[in-house]
Amino acid sequence: MIGEGDKVPALKVTASDGSELDLSSPGGPLVLYFYPKDDTSGCTREAQDFTELAPQFAQAKVKVIGLSRDPMKKHEKFIDKYGLKVPLVSDEDGGVSDAFGTWVEKSMYGRKYMGMERATYLIGADGKVARAWRKVKVPGHAADVLKAAQSIGGPA
Repeated sequence: MIGEGDKVPALKVTASDGSELDLSSPGGPLVLYFYPKDDTSGCTREAQDFTELAPQFAQAKVKVIGLSRDPMKKHEKFIDKYGLKVPLVSDEDGGVSDAFGTWVEKSMYGRKYMGMERATYLIGADGKVARAWRKVKVPGHAADVLKAAQSIGGPA
């Protein structure tokens, strides 16, 4: 499990906007948020909150990407349906979520299953985790992340 101060391993991802990124060397500050599933109420609200704050993240020179294990086709429909302005990454093989320790055992109505823990990581330009939020509650979260992101800011 990756925590604050840890160097992110060399994990390459391709986002829905076509950009490719090595998480260990993001080229500037990066917010990577993990969410369970496209088009569910909490995940939709979180994506909309990050979208609403996208201009402020851009002003701080901080890139934001969301990640779930949904396939890219599902991400594209999710983005179109809600007009999302934050690129999404498909982690179908689980490599990234396994490395970050966000693929966890969950329990609902007494039934145990594996699923994505809602978590967010603020990664510095050096590829080290500056802040980590685990077991995230959606209301107000994107604004909290923005405050932290503005404190580290990107290159001028």
